[in-house]
Parts: sequence; structure tokens; C-alpha cells
Amino acid sequence: MATVEPGVARHYDISGLEQRILDALADTGVDIAHLRAGDLEAVDEFHIGGIAATRELLGQMGLKPGARLLDIGSGVGGPARFAANDAGADVTGIDLTQSYVDIATSLSKRTGMAEKTRFVQGSALDMPFANASFDAAMILHVGMNLPDKKKLMSEAARVLRPGGVFAVYDVMRLKDGALTYPLPWASDETMSFVATPDDYRSAATASGFSVIAERQRGAFAVEFFAAIRARMAAAQAEGKTPPPGVGLVMGEDARTKIANITAALEGGILAPVELLLRLG
Repeated sequence: MATVEPGVARHYDISGLEQRILDALADTGVDIAHLRAGDLEAVDEFHIGGIAATRELLGQMGLKPGARLLDIGSGVGGPARFAANDAGADVTGIDLTQSYVDIATSLSKRTGMAEKTRFVQGSALDMPFANASFDAAMILHVGMNLPDKKKLMSEAARVLRPGGVFAVYDVMRLKDGALTYPLPWASDETMSFVATPDDYRSAATASGFSVIAERQRGAFAVEFFAAIRARMAAAQAEGKTPPPGVGLVMGEDARTKIANITAALEGGILAPVELLLRLG
């Protein structure tokens, strides 16, 4: 994994990303000087379905106010801030990419959420937390970059208290078929480790989790990207800059990444899948 992680971190590291986010929001009329967490929803939820997917995943977790929640692969902090606002959770995020940690921390300060969210740099496969540190954990579109799902599950089990819930929302492989790169999570096959739902399930049960819910979200994903393409096309036809969205976080080749993931989704090769796991 040590040889994989630097490349994964570089894949997500986009120069000047925070300023690009702020500029894009300002162009739509957002008051950057008085930024609210809700203003960021179009750009800080870097996974299929965006804020709608986060809301539905969290709605299944049964979080109570003050719950200690770990966001594994926290990106620029969107799901963490949403969980803190919506469920009253006390959220810690961990991400491999230092610039993402810095941006997440900055955006939480800008939105007045520094007390409810904190972010640290580190690996999901070797987390710097004590045993039983958290009441619940979530991972949204991160496992595709992790070659060792068993280690992911064992680390999640280690840092969760007994009875803790682990919510997984990852892109998974449903059938054989070649993938075309780049994809949103990988420039090439050396950093892509898409696994099947069965791979996740077996890794989870080996670490003491039981599966309490599972849902494939293929049609939801196809509709999500169709809406993005429509907004991009409409903006291009009018000679305007596309409205802020997940493409902003994908970098300059966002259109290619979106086209490639859409092809895999429409072909039934890949689909985002929710797994709700309970420890013990």
C-alpha cells in the first residue's frame, strides 16, 4: 500500500482548489464572507448523488446528538459538516491527501463549524486513533482506492465501540468488464481497486461486522450523471461557465472522467452500493 498511497494522494491534489471553489460560488452570488455549510453542498460532496446520497446514508445510521462519528476518506469535508449539522454528531475526518485536510479544516472554520468537525491526515488502513474511539463510522467512495478491504474492515472494527455502525457507500463491481480511465477516483488501473459487494461483505464479517442493510444504487447513479451532463451542455450552449458541481473537484479532465464512469454504470459493470454494518 505504501507504493500506492502517494499516487492516490497526487490524483486528488488539485492546485488552488479551495480558491477555485470559493470563486465558483461567488460567481453564483454566494456571500463568501458569510459562508454557510449549505452553500458548499454542490462542491464538497464528492461522490455519486452528492448531498442526496449523504442524507440517505446518514438517515439509516440512527445517529444521536453528540455521537462520535468517524468519516474515513473525508475529502474536503462535506459529509462531515452535513452530519454535524443534520444529526448533531461530533465528527472526525481522516484523509490521505493533506491538501484536502487543509481545505476541509478551512471550510469548516469559514462556516462556523470548527468546533463540531476536525480533520487529520492519515491512511484508512492504519488510522491514528485508539481502540473504540468512535460510536459510528462512514466511508463514501473511498474503498475504490484501497487495495486491502480486509484491512479497511479490521481498522474500522478496531476504532469502533461494540455495537457501532459502519456505513459504506462505495462504487463496486457487479460484473466483469473492462474499465476505461481516467475515472473520478483513478488516473489509471494502478490506483483502482474496485471490488464486489461479496468482497466487502466477506471482509466485514471476518472483522466481526454483521450486514444489516444493503442497497444497489445503479439507476440513481445514471440519473445523477445524466443531470450533470445536461447542466454542462446547457451552460456550454449559452456560452456560460457550468454551475459548480462535483466536476470542479475532479480537475481539468472532469468531462472525460464523467463519461467513463457513466459508461461503466450504464453497462452494469459498476454501481454504487450501500452497506450498513454493525460491529458485534
